[in-house]
Amino acid sequence: MAAVVTFLILTALLPAAAFPHGDPHPNNTTASKLLGTWLYVAGAAQLPQHLLEMLLIDHGHLHVEPRAGQRELLVTQHVAVGDQCLTNNSTYFEVTAGDTTLVKHAKTHQTVGSLMNLSSEDLLLIQYQLQMERTYLGLYLYARNLTVSAERREEFEHQAERLGLSGEQIVYAPWKTELCQVKEMEQGNSADTEAVAAVTASPAPGTLQPGSTGN
Repeated sequence: MAAVVTFLILTALLPAAAFPHGDPHPNNTTASKLLGTWLYVAGAAQLPQHLLEMLLIDHGHLHVEPRAGQRELLVTQHVAVGDQCLTNNSTYFEVTAGDTTLVKHAKTHQTVGSLMNLSSEDLLLIQYQLQMERTYLGLYLYARNLTVSAERREEFEHQAERLGLSGEQIVYAPWKTELCQVKEMEQGNSADTEAVAAVTASPAPGTLQPGSTGN
């Protein structure tokens, strides 16, 4: 099963060629605001294989912590697929001098994606690019909690549309199990953490029903 979701682990999104260096997406984010736990909300992909694999993800989260240097942050990813919780920590965030955040491979230091700007600091949007016979784009949406409003979902879907992704290429995580449990989660930018006993699959008012694709 682990091989099935190979492309969904961030380190496996390393393209044959490095991520383009022209006009990265500014996100106006400082390193401190990225620290902590981010819950996986949705993904969008042009590559059909990636889209099928996203349908296998029940839930997941990222944990971001300081690494060597003030602008490098270690990313640990947890993804629940079937009866397994897959973990990977082979990528890191690098916050550049212009506050653009790049996603890099820990061993090769090649850029595999970047963070895009959203209206809320409680949302994290990662764009990746995979170079094969053509260029395939995709997005991952994370949030501080699962109460993502319809307005925020529309913002994510608008960003996907700007990249040429249709509603049929967007998949929201259902969160039906607790396989990859979140022990602690930061609330916004507060230094306090709150223990999370369980993250249920019940959507908050105004959120998309679990396991569905975008319109």
